[in-house]
Amino acid sequence: MSLRQTINGVDFRRLVISAAASVEIHKQQLNELNVFPVPDGDTGTNMSMTINAAAADLRKTEDPDLGQAAKVAASAMLRGARGNSGVILSLLFKGLNKKLKGSAVCDGVLWAAALQEGVDSAYKAVMKPAEGTVLTVARLAAAKARQAAEENNHIEFVHAAALEEAKAALANTINQNPVLKKAGVVDAGGKGWLVALEGMLSALRGEDIVAPAGRVEAKEAANFEDFDTDEITFTYCTE
Repeated sequence: MSLRQTINGVDFRRLVISAAASVEIHKQQLNELNVFPVPDGDTGTNMSMTINAAAADLRKTEDPDLGQAAKVAASAMLRGARGNSGVILSLLFKGLNKKLKGSAVCDGVLWAAALQEGVDSAYKAVMKPAEGTVLTVARLAAAKARQAAEENNHIEFVHAAALEEAKAALANTINQNPVLKKAGVVDAGGKGWLVALEGMLSALRGEDIVAPAGRVEAKEAANFEDFDTDEITFTYCTE
């Protein structure tokens, strides 16, 4: 079976929707890994909500060209970004959008450059980047993509190489961050980017990931009818 050489806008839409499904499937696992920078167990939820905002808007976009698809995804994720991990994820896609703008198709060389642009966008937004985070995983994966593109310009080859490097980088996060080492886990955000990359590769190979039906959607508003307000000790949110 020959490797996929390029993608267009419709393909990019499939990649993002598949990545969103992959993150959704692993959401609870990511939440359980979440100990850094704050052990609040919401990394999976935040990353899933962020990338699914892009998937939702892309589903409404008929037959987009590459630049349009990338712009729709980046814009939706910027608006829908939740938490630190969601914001960083949106910035990775902001970089993809910036590099893919004006191109009808994307080959391995352009994809590697787009992944690097995403990393640059994310690093610029973080005042004190820490090693052993999603930034580390994304940076090393993008660097490997550039090397792979010099060897083979097929986007599938380049993306697969980036994914393998992301796996190795993620495994090493436990050794780079004292908080992760103490907890004995890898970085949740890095894992989130890894499963997103896995979803994209599956779509490149024609094996798009689909989130299971029947998942519970968030309510527009909570039901407070049976809520006992007498138990409330603190009446102000201290977030």
